[in-house]
Amino acid sequence: MMLNVVDFLEQGALRRFSDKAAIVDGGRVLTFAELAADARCCATQLVRRLDKVNQAVAVYLPKCAETVIANLGIVYSGNAYCNLDIKSPAQRIRNILDKIGPACAITSRALAGTLRDIVGPDLEIACVEDLLEGEINDALLQDRLRRVIDTDPLCIINTSGSTGTPKGVALSHRGTIDFMGWLFATFDFDESVRIGSLSPLYFDIYILELFLCLYKGATLVFVPEQTATFPARLLEFLHDQRISFLFWVPSIMVAIANLDLLGKYDLAALENIFFAGEVFPTKQLNHWRRTLPKARFVNLYGPIEIHVDCTYFIVDREFDDDEPLPIGRPCRNTDILILDDEGHSCAPGERGELCVRGSSLALGYWNDPDKTARAFAQNPLNTRYPERIYRTGDVAWRREDGEIFLVGRKDFQIKHMGYRIDLQEIEHQVHCVEGIGQACVLYNQAVKEITLFYEVLSADVEPAHIRRRLAEIFPKYMIPTAFRSMASLPRNPNGKVDRNGLAILLSSPQ
Repeated sequence: MMLNVVDFLEQGALRRFSDKAAIVDGGRVLTFAELAADARCCATQLVRRLDKVNQAVAVYLPKCAETVIANLGIVYSGNAYCNLDIKSPAQRIRNILDKIGPACAITSRALAGTLRDIVGPDLEIACVEDLLEGEINDALLQDRLRRVIDTDPLCIINTSGSTGTPKGVALSHRGTIDFMGWLFATFDFDESVRIGSLSPLYFDIYILELFLCLYKGATLVFVPEQTATFPARLLEFLHDQRISFLFWVPSIMVAIANLDLLGKYDLAALENIFFAGEVFPTKQLNHWRRTLPKARFVNLYGPIEIHVDCTYFIVDREFDDDEPLPIGRPCRNTDILILDDEGHSCAPGERGELCVRGSSLALGYWNDPDKTARAFAQNPLNTRYPERIYRTGDVAWRREDGEIFLVGRKDFQIKHMGYRIDLQEIEHQVHCVEGIGQACVLYNQAVKEITLFYEVLSADVEPAHIRRRLAEIFPKYMIPTAFRSMASLPRNPNGKVDRNGLAILLSSPQ
């Protein structure tokens, strides 16, 4: 029985593929043997500096092999890693660290001065170069790992907070082991897999990529930052690196489809394409499926408060361009509840809040018991014993056959002209309009106005044309009355459309 995620490495790739490439970081290649040795060396020095377990250790490094080494070193030391976005403003980093209260922070010699300016003199800072100097003490590390149980924290992932201070979601070894166990039981991955890693390492997609690499012997290939923002270069990279597996947020995939670039590159190596984090418009997904008919496409769903994802749908049938894609069924050892406002279970076809129970739930929010208690509540369907569920805030419904469909977020539902409207329902249909790229619909509460932000791909897409198309589908009260075309919608660091940034534009003149 696995108790610690280091077993994925120790019992997996290190035992069977020690000399195989684990990480490709630009021109640098690290084998599993080298990765494990560096991680254990890092852990040994860390234990000697920090004689504690189950503490947070911040990592202030760019996306590179050293970040993976630091993460594994922290786990070997019996602590939880917390990766930071080095491009975030200093105040945001300061807010995160004040909230998390890490025992120390790992950075590089090049970034140490910057981090010191942010955190001040009190936080201990260790440079990864120094942690990689010295000898490995396996007996010390084995003793440390014996003190860790599977419900202990593995990592902290920071997500947006309404107060401006991100919430630190604490994930455990057990939740990660269960999720990866489902993945390995459901999909036939092996050591031939080459992962095209596009997401930041402070995002939860990295968890799946990392442990697929460590257990199955897959190779984790980092997409260079200068490549990621140019769709043509990105596809060329996938071809040159013979990438066979992707796990991306849909935004970049939508852009690639809209530019009609897929057919210009030989991507025959692509076998599995996972996507999550936001809705993938069916029209653009269909373009990908037509161009890559041999690839398997999988829609995953799950907020950060779940270990990576909690439902999945293998796209195994045809969908019309305007037909919604299901989020499928629960992953193994996870249960999905759809509850009405009174906490009762919704009947098939009835909309309600999607709630999750099982070991996939996060431990809670680090250093924030009040927010944890509000979001991770007692299951109202169970009065016999304590049982936590996570209330996602997402609205969903279930078909008679058990397949689940996501409608949108409770906070994306508005009351306009006396009608209850889901803004994401409008977005879905806007994506079907020819000549439009990405789209985002927001509600301007001050002037009671539905506003559409959209990317224009052709000059003849005027607001009047969009109105006419939407009028074929929606009643008048659901059609946007304000239109803002943009060359490109702003993105968050994880690649999703930046809704908060667009919300700020609502109050500014066109």
